[in-house]
Amino acid sequence: MKGSGGTEGGLGMFVVGFILAVLGLYFFFDSVRVRSDMGGLISGAFGGRGLGQTTSMGILFVPFLISVIALFQDATRRWGWVLLYVGLAVLVIEVLSRIHFFIDGKLTHLLGMMLLFGAGVGLMLRSYREATASRPPNREATASRPPKRESTASPPPKDDHGSRA
Repeated sequence: MKGSGGTEGGLGMFVVGFILAVLGLYFFFDSVRVRSDMGGLISGAFGGRGLGQTTSMGILFVPFLISVIALFQDATRRWGWVLLYVGLAVLVIEVLSRIHFFIDGKLTHLLGMMLLFGAGVGLMLRSYREATASRPPNREATASRPPKRESTASPPPKDDHGSRA
């Protein structure tokens, strides 16, 4: 039976590696916490004083709202489509810039997650090799054999009895 990558005997190793990698990723994503902050990229650029200070993103919805109204009135208005795309881009940038990720866990847990993921990926990659190619060579058999000499020199001269020295 052919395994992963068309090789012999790699399917079980691939499945074990896949499970380890998925577990490592799950534990990593489970330990990441997400929170949002007050100042985003656009609303935080106004500073913290006067009219520029904002605690909500409501003002950022105005271009989007104007473009929706304009497009429902006449969908052929080019400026309405441009304003819609700009408004959506501003909203996406603002939302993404307010999000902060941090890992809530111990260093040993992080190392364990990295070990699971790394071992899983290694096993999956190893499963693509042939089962016979993954075995290490027999060192005892190769150590007892003398190394082959490759010589380009001429053979030794013959002695009086016709044998080579």
